[in-house]
Amino acid sequence: MSRTIEILDRLIAFPTVSRDSNLDLIRDVEGFLAALGVDSRLVFDDEGRKANLFATIGPKDAPGIMLAGHTDVVPVDGQAWTSDPFRLIRRDGKLYGRGTADMKGFIAACLALAEQAVRQPLATPIHLALSYDEEIGCVGVRRLIDLLAGLGIRPKACIVGEPTGMQVVVAHKGKTAVRAHCHGLECHSSLAPLGLNAIHLAADLIGALRHQQAALLAGGARDRDYDVDHSTIHVGTIRGGTALNIVPKDCSLDFEIRHLPGDALEPILGAIEAAAAAIERAAKADFPDAEIRFETISAYPALETSPDAEIVAFAKALTGGNSIGKISFGTEGGLYQRDLHTPTVVCGPGHIADAHKPDEFVSEEQLAACDHFLAGMLALLRG
Repeated sequence: MSRTIEILDRLIAFPTVSRDSNLDLIRDVEGFLAALGVDSRLVFDDEGRKANLFATIGPKDAPGIMLAGHTDVVPVDGQAWTSDPFRLIRRDGKLYGRGTADMKGFIAACLALAEQAVRQPLATPIHLALSYDEEIGCVGVRRLIDLLAGLGIRPKACIVGEPTGMQVVVAHKGKTAVRAHCHGLECHSSLAPLGLNAIHLAADLIGALRHQQAALLAGGARDRDYDVDHSTIHVGTIRGGTALNIVPKDCSLDFEIRHLPGDALEPILGAIEAAAAAIERAAKADFPDAEIRFETISAYPALETSPDAEIVAFAKALTGGNSIGKISFGTEGGLYQRDLHTPTVVCGPGHIADAHKPDEFVSEEQLAACDHFLAGMLALLRG
């Protein structure tokens, strides 16, 4: 068993679902690094239940290569796993467990690298950045970025180890998640015209969202390097009403915008807000208290790194491949690039199609490729 698999076995045993604490894992990693003589900085959430970790191996006075990953995983509730999701199962060249692909496999490889890196004289340091609450909108990493910015730490480049099949990815879409609160006027359903049905307001808004999606499809940016080559608008949940014989007063719906780097978010959101305002105005003619109000739940920017950037050539050389890719799912990479001005690529073991589902897995072959990638990086960073 490789050292990376041994460490992954340890990491999978921590059930770091986003709704729960990740501190047991973070403290374990902190102790792991301390045993190697590496100090860690922890950045906590408001309640002190979760933390980011940042550590540097090598010289402290030079910008380094940052290896970034999130420690939280998605829930297993309602999923038909054939084994304990928080116990690593090795079978037929695959390693099963929640987070194996997304993305504790990469973190395990980084910790195995740390054991080798501390024995080397590094000219360029290696930074480790582990975050919390990525799965709910890249929430936790912002505090880490604020700390690094405040300390004047600007990594030379960043590699986010999300599962890309070890292909170098230079771009991904941005995402904004929004909750729309629709407010009407309740009454007995036998007198329905005397009330304002909030679910009907929400339905009108959904129609406007679908219209805006059609407009993006007809005239928005297109990039055929993505699996879905255009920006998308998607309604995911809707909640409203208390009983069939009551005209509902309130209804809320959650929708998301996943936009290409070539489609600015502001015009898309502005068009949606204008359509909502028109629906609200029409309703107010008879019901002055009618309202549609938006609340941003989470947002992160798109990532777009020039194919000619130094980090792209560096990462391609380590993979031994010439191709680069773009992904429709999001990462913390856009935040690192935007807020720290750090050139960023995404490259990690496993495939996103194998994540977030029952019997999530990463193959041993993919982990070995990641180990090879990181070993090559270490060789290039030596003094």
